[in-house]
Amino acid sequence: MVKEIYDPHMFNYMWESLDEGSFVVGTYYIEDSKPDWDFIDHLKQIERIAREGSTASWMEVKEETPEVRERLMSKVLGYYEIPAPRGTRKAVVQLAFPTAAWDANVNMPMLLLSISGNIFAFADHVRLLDVYIPKPIAAKFQGPKFGIEGMRQRLGVYDRPLCLQIIKPKMGMTPEETAAQVYQTALGGADMCKDDEMCSELHNCPFDRRLEAVLKALEKAERETGQKHIYLVSITDEANRVREKARRAVKMGATGLLLAYSAGLSTLKEITEDPEINVPVMLHPSHMLGMLKTFSWVALGKLCRLAGADLMLTPSLWSSLQTCSVEEEMRVSQTLRAPFYHIKRTWPMPSAGMYPGLAEVLIQEHGIDFIVPAGGGMLGHPMGYKAGAMAWRQAFDAVLSGMSLQEAAQKYPEFGAAARLWGIRQRPVSPWGYRDANFHPHFAPKNL
Repeated sequence: MVKEIYDPHMFNYMWESLDEGSFVVGTYYIEDSKPDWDFIDHLKQIERIAREGSTASWMEVKEETPEVRERLMSKVLGYYEIPAPRGTRKAVVQLAFPTAAWDANVNMPMLLLSISGNIFAFADHVRLLDVYIPKPIAAKFQGPKFGIEGMRQRLGVYDRPLCLQIIKPKMGMTPEETAAQVYQTALGGADMCKDDEMCSELHNCPFDRRLEAVLKALEKAERETGQKHIYLVSITDEANRVREKARRAVKMGATGLLLAYSAGLSTLKEITEDPEINVPVMLHPSHMLGMLKTFSWVALGKLCRLAGADLMLTPSLWSSLQTCSVEEEMRVSQTLRAPFYHIKRTWPMPSAGMYPGLAEVLIQEHGIDFIVPAGGGMLGHPMGYKAGAMAWRQAFDAVLSGMSLQEAAQKYPEFGAAARLWGIRQRPVSPWGYRDANFHPHFAPKNL
C-alpha cells in the first residue's frame, strides 16, 4: 500500500478541526535555506519539527499506532508562506499540541517542553511568536494573586501610573545605606522600590538585615507622608531555598517579592500559588533576554502572567536596552493587560533608562496601568533622591491634568531640573491611511 507523504494524523487539520480546549497552540516563525537544492519540501521539515513536540522518533516504532498518533501527535493548523529568495523558505506556522499528553498532571515544565523543546534544533531559525492557552489548561493555574487592581487597592492609588525606585548601585551598599536611599524616594512620592536583580546575599548586606532596615525606613516615611509603599525584596536563589526565603520574608513583614526569570517559571508558580506568600511578586526578565532569538516577548509575557507574575519588566522604545521592535514592545504590554479567562492582569513595566520627560509618551502608549521603574532616572536627579521621585510624580500629575510638560518644567523646580538634564520627549507619528503625509489632514500644509 502506498504511504501518504504527509501524515493525515498531523496535516489534515485546521483550527475548525479542533476541540480547542484540548490543544495548546504555538505560533512560530520558521526559516530554512538550502541554496543548492532544486526542490525544497518545507512541509516535511515542518513535520519533523512538529513531531518533536509530541510522539515521534527518527525511526518508526510499532507502538506508535494510528490511534496513538491521532490522539497525541501534534497537528499542523496553518502554514503561511512569507516571500523569500530562491533556496530559502520562510513561513509562519501554527502547531497544535494535544494536552492529552500531560492532562493527568498539568504543569508548566511539560507545557514548555511541548511548545519549546527540541523543535528549536531542526531549522535554521525558529521563533515562538505566541502561544494559545485553552481555558481548561488555564484553569489549572492561579495567575497573579493581586495583579493591577489588587496592587492599586494595596497602595490606595487608582488614577495614575505608579513609579518605582530601583535601588542602585546594584550591589555593595549596607542595609543602612539602602534604607536611607529608599526613605528619600518614598518621601518624594515613589510608590514602590525594589532590589536590583543582581542584589543577592552579601556579607555586608545580609537578606534579613536589609529587609528589616528598609521596612523600618518605609514605615517612617509612611508616618510622615501618609502614603503606602511596597518594597520588592529579592528572593532569587536555588529552587529548594526560594520558598523558605519567601515565607521568611513575609513573616518579617515584607510587602513584595522579586524573583528573576533564571529561577524558572515553575518556581514562580510555586511562590505565587503558596497561600502563605500573600504579597505581590515581580518577575525580573533579565535572564529571558538571551532567549529572544527563539521566544517573543509576547509569548514570554503571557507565560509569566499565567505563572503568577503581578508585575514584570517589559521593553520600551525609549529604553537604554533595545531588545525588540516597537510593535512587539506594545503587544507584550497589551497582552499583559488583555482579558485572559480568570487570570488577573499583570502590570507592564517599560524599563531601562526611564526619566521623567518620558511621562507623556509612556501614558500615550500604555494608558495609566503601568509601572515605571527608575534607577538613574530618579537617583541621578541633580537635586537629590527625594527630588528625583518628586519629578516623576509632578510629570504624571501634569500630563493627567492636561498641563504640558513644558509648562510643568516652569511650574515645578524638581521636574524642571530633570527636564533640563534629560529632556522632554515627543513620540514620532506615522501618517498611515493616506497616500503620503501631504494628503493627510493632520499633517498636510493648511495653505491658509
